[in-house]
Amino acid sequence: MAKSLVIVESPAKAKTIGKYLGNDYTVEASIGHIMDLPKNDIGVELKKRTFEPTLIVSPGKEKVVDRLKKLASKADAVYLAPDPDREGEAIAAHLKMQISPAARGKRVQRVTFNEITPKAVKAAFQHARDIDEHLVDAQTTRRVLDRLVGYQISPLLWDKVKRGLSAGRVQTVALRLIVEREREINAFQPVEYWTIDAELMPKAGKQSFIARLVGIDGEPARVANGKDKEGKAQFLSNALPDQKITDATIAALNKATWSVRAVEKKERRRNAPAPFTTSKLQQDAAGRLGFNVRRTMGVAQRLYEGIDVGSDGTVGLITYMRTDSVRVSPDAITEARDYIGKKLGTQYLPSSPNQFKGKKDAQDAHEAIRPTHVEYTPDSIRKYLTDEQYRLYKLIWNRFVASQMMPAVFDQTTVDIAAKSDKTYDFRVSGSVLKFDGFLKVYEAPQAVTKKAQDEAGKQDDDSDDTDTRLPALNQGDGLNLNKLDPQQKFTDPPPRFNEASLVKTLEELGIGRPSTYASIINTIQERDYVKKLKAKLVPTEIGMVVTELLVKNFPYIFKYDYTAQLETELDDVEDGKEKWTDLLKGFYDHFEQELTVAEKNMEEIKRWEKPTTEVCEKCGSPLILKWGKFGSFFSCSNFSKAKPMSIAVSSVKKDPKAAIKKITAKLGYPLTVKGMVDDAEAFAEEVEDNAQLRDALAQASDRAKKIVIEPFSCDFTKENFADKPDLASPDAQDAEQEEEYCDNCGKQMVLKNGPFGPFMSCPDYSADPPCKTIRKLNQKVQQKPPEPTGEICPECGKNELVKRQGPYGEFVSCSGYPKCKYVKQNLLDVPCPKCGGKIAERRTRRNTTFYGCTNYPKCDFTSNQKLVPGPCPKCKSSYLLEIERKDGVYLVCPNNVEALPKRKAKAGEEAAKPATECHFEKRIGDVPAPKELERPDPEKTRPLVEA
Repeated sequence: MAKSLVIVESPAKAKTIGKYLGNDYTVEASIGHIMDLPKNDIGVELKKRTFEPTLIVSPGKEKVVDRLKKLASKADAVYLAPDPDREGEAIAAHLKMQISPAARGKRVQRVTFNEITPKAVKAAFQHARDIDEHLVDAQTTRRVLDRLVGYQISPLLWDKVKRGLSAGRVQTVALRLIVEREREINAFQPVEYWTIDAELMPKAGKQSFIARLVGIDGEPARVANGKDKEGKAQFLSNALPDQKITDATIAALNKATWSVRAVEKKERRRNAPAPFTTSKLQQDAAGRLGFNVRRTMGVAQRLYEGIDVGSDGTVGLITYMRTDSVRVSPDAITEARDYIGKKLGTQYLPSSPNQFKGKKDAQDAHEAIRPTHVEYTPDSIRKYLTDEQYRLYKLIWNRFVASQMMPAVFDQTTVDIAAKSDKTYDFRVSGSVLKFDGFLKVYEAPQAVTKKAQDEAGKQDDDSDDTDTRLPALNQGDGLNLNKLDPQQKFTDPPPRFNEASLVKTLEELGIGRPSTYASIINTIQERDYVKKLKAKLVPTEIGMVVTELLVKNFPYIFKYDYTAQLETELDDVEDGKEKWTDLLKGFYDHFEQELTVAEKNMEEIKRWEKPTTEVCEKCGSPLILKWGKFGSFFSCSNFSKAKPMSIAVSSVKKDPKAAIKKITAKLGYPLTVKGMVDDAEAFAEEVEDNAQLRDALAQASDRAKKIVIEPFSCDFTKENFADKPDLASPDAQDAEQEEEYCDNCGKQMVLKNGPFGPFMSCPDYSADPPCKTIRKLNQKVQQKPPEPTGEICPECGKNELVKRQGPYGEFVSCSGYPKCKYVKQNLLDVPCPKCGGKIAERRTRRNTTFYGCTNYPKCDFTSNQKLVPGPCPKCKSSYLLEIERKDGVYLVCPNNVEALPKRKAKAGEEAAKPATECHFEKRIGDVPAPKELERPDPEKTRPLVEA
């Protein structure tokens, strides 16, 4: 009997749904997208402005598609069940495009569910529908927009800056936020201000309290603090401008009479928060749990797709986690209210359900993030969850239950105090005491958040927090005694750098991006090396700042905050069927094409930077200029010349000196060095700076030498421009805690493995059932450390010092005079080459494995995979032995002992070489050394790659 085929995008999701649907359904996974635009072409029709995308089966997905086609041909119906958003709808549309011919007229329908529970899944199949073309159009439009920007701006950056750079429509705007914040920090000028706190005690009491100066003679005490972006003046409240005024105020206060002017008591209510949206979840997970955005979404994905909770089987524990809505289903509200009334008490239950208003521009396509069943309390299922799953699920569960609870109630007291002297100085103190905990019983704000969590959440210390501050009994007119005054000098802080959570919050406030895109935006700008994370703060790299400046300057409309937000609104209109997707693209491309044409002509060519500086060359004392190289900007001596030396025949100089001088000065500029050569030996050398000196030097050289060489003066001094790069030697960089790597797909902690191409990061479930085949190749693209002097002199040139450098295969020692001197220090063995008598050096392959080869390569091609040890062999007198590691130990083996050597597969047409002398010598010399522990790489220096 034929079964119905159900296709989802995730193996974990397929496993969960398969258990719910039973034996009448076959559930398969497409493992993400199966179709995309081609990589080697823009893939969008532009000539006729139809913007029709050219979709192909994604490379590597051919076998998946063939398998799905085969299953569809045998099924009696096909149901497409990717995630319920634009991207999921596009996956469903592509699946239908591929399998419809194989399905041969059978039903191919779309099913969606907001939560993966038996009830929700079965209900979805009762309401199967056709593909929503408006949703598909919205996703197609976003993909085309991103392709147009990426494929047409990136070549410009390659041409003007360096190869390998790329631009993104939304990512560039997010990067712009980070770069502009960094410029604000660099341009920040601290403002001095003073605060005065008074410790006071009622004349009839024993409990003291602290009050702060807030005004003088009824006027607020404040200090000017510049202007905001709109040009309005800003002030620091409750502050004095300088020490002189503060000292005068202190003197007056010491003589003042203190009394209570007014006492205000009121009840303050704090309402329950709304259940989580995606951005709020990311922010709270950062602030309370210390999770970054990637980790939060990975763990949430696994909770959504299903966890085995014992006798109940595999259950999706939370609703869909990409949403901007605070809406909750009536059934879920009823379940939460029942739990509150029964478990917490009726005093915590409002008379009617709490309702919340979403943002004006919210898509409202899905419910808020909530537990699928309130009965699955965090503690009741803790044994089935990993630590990060438990912590995130508890956060979501607590927030949802709290959202349907009573407000917290505080008794708040505000006391105004007058200190009368030559003037009346106004002081104020507020106290607040919790009267009824309400929703705080479940979702209590942490009283002491760790410093790390504060940094991750972007929170600042708040001096105005008066929760649980108790004041003594005070009444209007009561006299007060002054115990002491506490003046403090302070300075304003620069605006804080963005972290992941605060960047998400800002993007949401500006209307840039949508819940499904926040994580990818942040990941992309870090993967492209435009941003580096130092102590959880996002710091732009030099290349990030240069690219941002170029793009914002040359594409002022396309990368404007308002326009990017407007495009998001228009995409929502396409989804709702209010706007045609081609109309949106036409409006965008008209602006984009104009700016692209101007940028191609006017964009500054960073590759050819030569900016004068005030720095001085350490070698020759000439001014340094700022240039751009492979690793960013660097200082170069202005006397550096690319001109090559030229030779002049002695006979031509003697015959016509003027013509010789004319020929030289036409190609080279002063200063010059004239050298006379005799059989490659230098017989004469003199530096010249004008024609007269050149004439005399040529005359002397022609008398002493057989050949004359004219060399232009060139100083090759360079140094890195560390000022424009993140300081890797700063305390923040050195002390930054190395973050663990987490799988993008499932949120589990990545593990370090070794492969044929070196170490890499892998999801621990790579070989599990179902598998999660996420890996991260460790392609480092970071600022390199400057060369370290070794104190040794180069044995080849005898002039320059040897330095330790960083190369693609690790550290190496070479001459600091490179490229004039190309000496590289090698690890030589105390064994002559058996083939030519040269030296044997340790070398490394591209796969980072060690072998040994002759230094006379390519003249001598001797190599060995085993380490050579000085001989001779006790049996056959071979000049060397080989060190070989086996499972039972390390052995010395004669190279003529063919049977004991590792077997090597002969190349095609090559016969196995036979030794001239057969020998069977081998000797055990020790145990196999313990394997070296792989050094865990910094995740901020890796470029992720997610494989299907």
